[in-house]
Amino acid sequence: MGAMTRTLLDPAITTTLREAADRVRAASGARVGDLVEEALLRTLTDTITLGGDGTAFVITGDIPAMWMRDSTTQLTPYLRFLGSCPPLADLVAAVVRRQLACLDHDPYANAFNDGPTGAHYDPDDVCDDPHVWEQKYEIDSLAYPVTLAHTLWRATGRTDIFDKRAHRVLRKITRQLRVEQDHDTSAYRFQRETDIPTETLARDGRGSAVGRTGMTWSGFRPSDDACTYGYNIPANLFAAQALRAIGEIATEVLDDAALAADAPALSRELVEGVERFGVVEAPSADGSAGAAGGGATPGRGYVYAYEVDGLGGVLRMDDANTPSLLSLPLVAPDVYDEAVWRETRDFVLSPANPYYFTGTAASGVGSPHTAPGRVWPIALAVEALTGTPEDRVRVLDLLARTDGGTRRMHEAFDASDPTVFSRPWFSWADSMFCELALVVADEAAADETAAREE
Repeated sequence: MGAMTRTLLDPAITTTLREAADRVRAASGARVGDLVEEALLRTLTDTITLGGDGTAFVITGDIPAMWMRDSTTQLTPYLRFLGSCPPLADLVAAVVRRQLACLDHDPYANAFNDGPTGAHYDPDDVCDDPHVWEQKYEIDSLAYPVTLAHTLWRATGRTDIFDKRAHRVLRKITRQLRVEQDHDTSAYRFQRETDIPTETLARDGRGSAVGRTGMTWSGFRPSDDACTYGYNIPANLFAAQALRAIGEIATEVLDDAALAADAPALSRELVEGVERFGVVEAPSADGSAGAAGGGATPGRGYVYAYEVDGLGGVLRMDDANTPSLLSLPLVAPDVYDEAVWRETRDFVLSPANPYYFTGTAASGVGSPHTAPGRVWPIALAVEALTGTPEDRVRVLDLLARTDGGTRRMHEAFDASDPTVFSRPWFSWADSMFCELALVVADEAAADETAAREE
């Protein structure tokens, strides 16, 4: 396997991306357009390795492993071109094939090596599979590849990605989400010798106790931090969206009546569990907790919790990593409650969220995964993409001004000093910046067309 280089990019891909960058320049200026062009090309040339088996391995940037989440979100800005640029669709299909192969190998793992290299985040972890970089079970690791495959299919009509392995994996995903509705029956455990509590699971690797809710359990969040309570609300809603996609694929492509019935039924169970246990009274302005929910009627003053345990434990916060509460319109558009989400958005983007930080350079959502006072560009992009056109223009300018002089987006930066940041090369953040810039360009073009027609 050899890493892609710029000379190996199909000319149609290069032309498509440069034309897109030109549209960004027209809408947002030369510097933003240049940053977008550099990032769009860099993700394809520097993070993707093509294999001779028709698959593609995607690293996160500065970590030489493939996350199911990152390898999907890194492709976000390219998805708009799938129908018009067949070579780009071929590349995305190659990524989907590798993702499904990874999940077929171990659906509990969150990150994989490019073959059985034996590399691990921690060599002393219980999982010593040479293919697996890390075996932190995160619901979104199952959902992201499904949504990517579904998007590719809907955009192009191609069904070659849904081979026997894909069929097996879609069944496996649905079955695993069902198993984890009753986590005590699951054999999954994760333990790590560490002084950092978010890097391991309590109760001999089982995680904190949970009651049955209809939702599906997760050991870890999209940040790779351990869940405080085992039912992560945004991850459950994202899984519910992915299960709907599995149902469509099973019906229209695979002719699998059992899966076509089971996946949507499980989706409804997850949503009902969220509605019953995950909608809680909003915290007060000072961040103090309200009622624990347990079937609260959606309405003004009620928000989505971030995590619950079905035993009365409720965590009111949001995290920068997606799926997040803030990102629900993007990742769970058909299953979230918009009225509850709008209340939730107000909470998330306020001091009542313990991970909303304000500084002299920026204000936005951070994460317990990084230092206090640090804002994540991913969260800023999500804030803008789920906000108004004015929000998008404002945040795009903010992101371009807070790159710390590196011409790249980072994991997180100090809200008062953008030159202090983590992860000098974080491809997911680059891609979210590009997605935001392309949406701004699309809206500017639409406004210009409307003005001409008046």
